[in-house]
Amino acid sequence: MSYQTLAAPCQAIYDIKKSQFLAFAYPIDDREQAMACVMQLKEQYPDARHHCYGYVIGNPHNTTSAGFDDDGEPNGTAGRPILNVLQHKGIGNVIIVVVRYFGGIKLGAGGLTRAYGTAAQLAVEQMVLVPFVARCQVSVQTTFAHEAQIRYLVSAVDGQIVTVDYANQVQMSVQMDLAKRSAFIESLGVFGQVLDEEGC
Repeated sequence: MSYQTLAAPCQAIYDIKKSQFLAFAYPIDDREQAMACVMQLKEQYPDARHHCYGYVIGNPHNTTSAGFDDDGEPNGTAGRPILNVLQHKGIGNVIIVVVRYFGGIKLGAGGLTRAYGTAAQLAVEQMVLVPFVARCQVSVQTTFAHEAQIRYLVSAVDGQIVTVDYANQVQMSVQMDLAKRSAFIESLGVFGQVLDEEGC
């Protein structure tokens, strides 16, 4: 089953009883990227009381990896409602981090759960969603004479050249849709050889 993912980062703000909830959504590929987003926001908003999050990696209908953190809020009142919004909407490869500035008025457990869920929902409403397409990276070696031909073959499968290394020969790192990998490798023929494949 295919699923939707986030095309670009987005954010939303929710205010209730003098507390401000800043919701940030980011596309991610793994837990390391998710934690990097959290750390970045902790550095950006060091005076905030809480930095709570929920994330889904992979297919939200058959979750390979999901997680959440209440960051000091009462158990189950922050991270879980954020994660629930993502799972209910069927969005994968995404993290929502909600940064809370406490306004002095306690919301209670039910109020907190609703506030974090609402902030996450507002972030979802700002999202531009696209169908998730599995991608992979292929390292190709070729000669200087055949470099232009390899570039043509990469563009023919809508791939992107990530890096090029000119040493004795030309070595390219190419990213493309997983579904187009076989056609690309077959098209190489005498022009180049595959050295390595990641995520393929």
